[in-house]
Amino acid sequence: MQSTGPRIAIVGAGIAGLTTAIALTQAGLACEVFEQAPYLAEVGAGLQLAPNAVRPLRRLGLGKQLDRVAVRAEAIEMRRWSDGELIMSTPLGDECEERFGAPYCTVHRAHLHQYLRELLPDGVLRLGMRCCRLSEESDAVELTFQNGRMAHADLVVGADGIHSVVRDQLAHDQPRFSGQSIYRGLLPAIRLPRLAEDPKVRLWLGPGQHCVSYLVAGGEWISFGATTPADGRRTESWSATGQVEQMVKAYRGWHPDVLELLSAADSVRHWALHDRDTITPWSTDRLTLVGDAAHPMLPFLAQGANQAIEDAVVLAQCLRTTGSDELAPALRRYERIRAPRTAEVHERSRGNSRALHLADNEARRTRDAELGRCADLSHQDWLYGYDAELAAAH
Repeated sequence: MQSTGPRIAIVGAGIAGLTTAIALTQAGLACEVFEQAPYLAEVGAGLQLAPNAVRPLRRLGLGKQLDRVAVRAEAIEMRRWSDGELIMSTPLGDECEERFGAPYCTVHRAHLHQYLRELLPDGVLRLGMRCCRLSEESDAVELTFQNGRMAHADLVVGADGIHSVVRDQLAHDQPRFSGQSIYRGLLPAIRLPRLAEDPKVRLWLGPGQHCVSYLVAGGEWISFGATTPADGRRTESWSATGQVEQMVKAYRGWHPDVLELLSAADSVRHWALHDRDTITPWSTDRLTLVGDAAHPMLPFLAQGANQAIEDAVVLAQCLRTTGSDELAPALRRYERIRAPRTAEVHERSRGNSRALHLADNEARRTRDAELGRCADLSHQDWLYGYDAELAAAH
């Protein structure tokens, strides 16, 4: 690390950690990223990137890369599970870009991760460094790694996900089991040309579960997610395997479009869904959190990665002119800006775990009518119109 400015260590090299490192570097701050994996492999399936994340990613230098591999969604559609009847359709495409200054994109997580890595300066990323202990002193933080190595920093940023070691220094809580699980996978778009020709985010809503699909990888692949009651499964891991036959069975009786989609998959991942309650504070004088380490969310608003990107931009702005003896006020400011925003997104994500899965009764009919009334893109101003850099500038 450079001798001028605070020494910053980032724990975790997922989307949150890499975006934070890039934002800090471009703000003139040196950092190191410590990642437990010995190498970075392709993991995950698709991501929905709303304008509130696409704008800062473009400003960080990912515009051309996103244009190359992301798919610009033309609409978000919600349909009824049994007969496919349209509940609501929110237009995206040109209207979204004109309104919010950026498109709504769908992208393969591995592609976004790759492009973020490519923006990192040489020598910033340290692989095979599983952080197992932190010791915060008045003048520095000592990091101890499983391989016996140690490091010291003026500031540690926890970007280490829902099972964060850094968060454990701030709160003694545990992941909260949602009662639901998700099957996720990818399949070649050529298998379902009707979907490939119409780049929309599609959701089918039904009792106790729902299914979502969209194009990624420049339209070459379809990413899907199918939620079901967990039925005793508690494993929380993107690498946990599932069985296509069980997934299809769980959707027996659903619309033929859903069954055709799920039956076209060769393999799936399957894990239980967890989040954590919001906490404050999520910073000390020399520790802070970003992304899932700070506010792990259920995926029912498609904002987890988006909020991590917002965190990274705001934190970098708050630290831009901060010396090693001025960290605490900067971290408090970062949290003041981000906590209300992420708390609202977190609450709405958790609320959707109920609202999207209503039984066929009067409550479901009321929900469908409300969704129809809120289909206009103006109802997303609070979410898509948020500008993280502008928020940090005030």
